[in-house]
Amino acid sequence: MDIILDKTKQYTYADYLTWLDGKRRELLNGLVHLMSPAPTLSHAKISRKIFARTFNYIDKHKGKCQVFSAPFDVRLSKDGETADDKIYTVVQPDICIICDESKLEERGCLGAPDMIVEILSPSTRKYDLNDKFNLYELAGVKEYWVVSPKEKDVNVFILQDNGKYDVGTLYESDQQKEVPVKTLPGLVLTLNDIFEV
Repeated sequence: MDIILDKTKQYTYADYLTWLDGKRRELLNGLVHLMSPAPTLSHAKISRKIFARTFNYIDKHKGKCQVFSAPFDVRLSKDGETADDKIYTVVQPDICIICDESKLEERGCLGAPDMIVEILSPSTRKYDLNDKFNLYELAGVKEYWVVSPKEKDVNVFILQDNGKYDVGTLYESDQQKEVPVKTLPGLVLTLNDIFEV
């Protein structure tokens, strides 16, 4: 049965937990954002490649960080609130890396991951580059990758000491071919690792 939600009403994570119709949703400051039911093939391949390389690197180096792929709930609260009815933001990043295991629990992550990767699609481009950019910056996500399958490029934003992202570094297929992962020192992904170029 479809659940009818008011797109102008503010919901909480407690509300989110009651929506059992199988549709993927995110909450940004309490407002519902319906997600696409399934990614495209190119999106899924890119996600798999980034996930596999980061997972293998962490596993090989016995790192303390963990990597997760969507669907995986990340709850971002204001002022350190932990009660379900006080959390108004729940996102499902394509990939996230969490190095503080105290943020992990059975229902996902409570707090900002160290790194988030979002893979653009035509329907999520503005959402990922504007709304989520601002949200992740405010939450304190230290490294934010925006991957564009169409352009075959990666834009990397690093959180600065002032709490703002830098202007970003764009890695394009005809320029820099190596993308360092700051969250996992020593790991470098090539654009060939990410895209079929």
